[in-house]
Amino acid sequence: MNPTLLEILPLAHKGYCCSQILVLLALAAQGRENPELVRASMGLCHGMGGTGGACGILTGSCLALGLYIGKGRDDEIPFEQGDALVSDFVDWFTERVKDDYGGITCAAILNDGKPDPSRCGGLMADAWNHILELLVSYDIDPAEGRE
Repeated sequence: MNPTLLEILPLAHKGYCCSQILVLLALAAQGRENPELVRASMGLCHGMGGTGGACGILTGSCLALGLYIGKGRDDEIPFEQGDALVSDFVDWFTERVKDDYGGITCAAILNDGKPDPSRCGGLMADAWNHILELLVSYDIDPAEGRE
């Protein structure tokens, strides 16, 4: 079994959705906790509040990337190549799902609108692994959070 799935499945069984799981993976990689952020990312679950909109794997991945590259305080400067990094991820995700599902929405990826562990789990594992690859390619250590 995919080692990343072994990290994801227990979180899914605890009731976290895709966007929350990706944020939890990023926080865990940094050795941090942030229940407020995890709670806030619930708004992206199941295509933004269950509407079938943009996939929570895509939006949650963008949130996870933002933990590494975004501005969070007045005195912080965002990562200079932040937009390019997120754009690279969005392009990858779009390519990854377009042939199989026809679009980046939950409605396109999920036939009946309900999360599918085999479909969503594999896609989420691929997304997390790609996030890690992208961070390294942009010289960002996935274990290092912004302070």
